[in-house]
Amino acid sequence: MALVACFVLVTGLWPLIRLFALALGPGETGEPLGLLRETLSGRAFGRALGNTLASSGGSVVISAALGTALALATGLLRLPGQALLGFLALSPLLIPSQIMALAWIELMGSGSAVLGALGLAPAPGSRNPLYSGAGVAWLMGIEHMPLVFIAVRARLAGLPLDLIEAARIGGAGPARILRRIVLPLTLPSVAAGSVLAFAAAVGNFGVPALLGIPGRFPVLTTLIYQRLNGFGPGVIGSVAAMALVLVALAAAALILRQLVLRWTAVPVPAGRSFTGFERGRWHWPLTAAVWAVLVALSVLPIVALATTALVPALGVPFGLGTATLRNFEAVLANPAIRRAFANSFMLAGAAGLVSAVVALPIAWLSLTARNPLARVLSWLAEPAHVVPGTVLALAMILAYLRPLPLLGVSIYSTGAILLIAYLGRFLPLALRPVEAALSASDPALDEAARIHGVPPLRRMLGIAVPAALPAMAAGALVIFMTAINELTLSALLWSAGNETIGVQIFSLQYEGNSTAAAALSVLALAAVAMLVMAADRLGRRLPPGALPWRVAQDQPGRTTSPR
Repeated sequence: MALVACFVLVTGLWPLIRLFALALGPGETGEPLGLLRETLSGRAFGRALGNTLASSGGSVVISAALGTALALATGLLRLPGQALLGFLALSPLLIPSQIMALAWIELMGSGSAVLGALGLAPAPGSRNPLYSGAGVAWLMGIEHMPLVFIAVRARLAGLPLDLIEAARIGGAGPARILRRIVLPLTLPSVAAGSVLAFAAAVGNFGVPALLGIPGRFPVLTTLIYQRLNGFGPGVIGSVAAMALVLVALAAAALILRQLVLRWTAVPVPAGRSFTGFERGRWHWPLTAAVWAVLVALSVLPIVALATTALVPALGVPFGLGTATLRNFEAVLANPAIRRAFANSFMLAGAAGLVSAVVALPIAWLSLTARNPLARVLSWLAEPAHVVPGTVLALAMILAYLRPLPLLGVSIYSTGAILLIAYLGRFLPLALRPVEAALSASDPALDEAARIHGVPPLRRMLGIAVPAALPAMAAGALVIFMTAINELTLSALLWSAGNETIGVQIFSLQYEGNSTAAAALSVLALAAVAMLVMAADRLGRRLPPGALPWRVAQDQPGRTTSPR
């Protein structure tokens, strides 16, 4: 128990407490809360806060509209290729934000091979329209759209078939059923997903970094990055105050989500679930429209990214005569990028493995042994995952900038600080599936072993490990594929020799080497695709909800309608 408590304390809780204490400390004149007041009164902060609220609010409108429409279409219309449609709708959740931003930059740029083939490419030399506040809002809206999609699909999966049948018997058609029954029941899920999308947008760094910095549209996360990158740890007090505002915004959104769920919850009777309307005249036009939207949102940007990676230089039209693998060869021959691959694989692997191992005793002590301290630790593991990544990175700098007590060694500017940050950030991704697996296992086995005097360690290893092993493996895989392209923490914590893939993509694009950045992004996406397939093979052996893209299929009571 002591080791587990130290782990949670060191990897997230203690750095965050120090950061919040610093942000709430006195200013230069000793005035209470002076640091916070001085920071909040600055012009740059006011502009960044306004931009953060505007872009996050705009992105929520886009996320809610797209997520709700796509969830209703794929959940109610029995479209052909429904599994692939659902995967395409969730794909923004699986693609790192910096790679998605880069793909859209290439799609909407004047050299876009996709828009050029359609005759829609902007004129050469014209400014990319995504380098603006509207561009930031648009792309964050697409990136966080799956949060609304998942919430609405989960609600649709629980629609009782008996309720729909009663409406049909009463003479209601599909449009009236949709308007009078389906939409009122799904609105709470739309609201809850939208609030979650707002919390994610407030802490987003990848999209504002690649679109907002060149577009001179600063938000709080990029202002913190630019201040710390430009002035060093000497400004950590003022950026800590900005980070506190980010946390307050995210916390307010999460509290609002809980209130929305509580106030708007509508109990529905259990039973067989409604699986969709019969096909009508509108079926094929709607099918074509849904496919067109998802291909435009999820496929075309990746095609644009791949074609950019295959041309020798920006401005060269893509074609069979100009396509070359030279960018991939140059990227793979670059020692810094090879080092970044090695660092990212090592850090992501270590974070996944250690988190899965640590998740087991926390979950077992909390659920099986019913230890109250373990339950508190399980809850305390959540803040490092919930706060924006920029905030956690700042907390790590503050906590580990000076030499460690007793050891006299500083881990700042080393790979160790990145690993500690990853462990704190991603532990809940392994902990929650393991808790779900142990909750579903039979407690009588552990109780029988305990009555026969089997010590706790042998009970955990002999009974809990076999039951939780698939969930531990899935949690480690999800952490691995999330951490391997991580940027928000790495952008503030990396140092020479400890580069990561996400940092290298950001640096190449920032330096203007877009073709190399595209090539590296394609390689990173290929790695993510292989990891998704590996995790999906474990999906059927996992508790419901362990893998985000299988949520819709994992819903209980999802049976086939006879109609």
